[in-house]
Amino acid sequence: MRDPYLYEGTDVLKNRLNIRDKRLLDEAESDYIVFRLKEVAINPIPGDYDYFHLLQMHKHIFQDLYEWAGQQRKQNIYKEEPILGGLSIDYADMFDIQKDSERILTEMRNKPWNDMGVHEAAKQFSQSMAMLWKVHPFREGNTRTIVTFCCQYADEVGLCPDRKLFENNAQYVRVSLVAYNAIFGDIGDKSQPQYLISIVEDAFVRGKDKRI
Repeated sequence: MRDPYLYEGTDVLKNRLNIRDKRLLDEAESDYIVFRLKEVAINPIPGDYDYFHLLQMHKHIFQDLYEWAGQQRKQNIYKEEPILGGLSIDYADMFDIQKDSERILTEMRNKPWNDMGVHEAAKQFSQSMAMLWKVHPFREGNTRTIVTFCCQYADEVGLCPDRKLFENNAQYVRVSLVAYNAIFGDIGDKSQPQYLISIVEDAFVRGKDKRI
């Protein structure tokens, strides 16, 4: 089936810059996204940490690149993952994106964050972030949007993670999210949540140390 998000006959996403070379688009995307992420870190996107707030976050981060920034994907996706031997995470069906996202975000907002120690907070935060990431609401930009969104929420509830740790280890974070969600109907639960929990806990500890 033809992917409507791609230029025909290529694996390049249609973009506002009309770049048809994937390497050049990746470079341009990196430049624009770094700028937008710095903006968000200084001036948080206001909202109630619900589904529509998440859409606004994606729109702000990717507004320079994609016409569909801030819109949920309109097709189901399959992404082969090298660490899973070419298997894909079982991402949410496109018709379930809003429902699943709202459920996860409601659960996240209702967790008693003020009553948790650092390790328990890291476990619970990792769970919420990984579950939201597994929904994969967008055609592109899920990891950056969801990590940024969840970090902003963590600041709001007083956890204040060191975001630089996530930024400087972006590939590790994505692989950790994949490992967390490696649960399959046919071959069973292959998930390894400890890697994501570890970096989240480190981010909380470093953030706390910076405030002292």
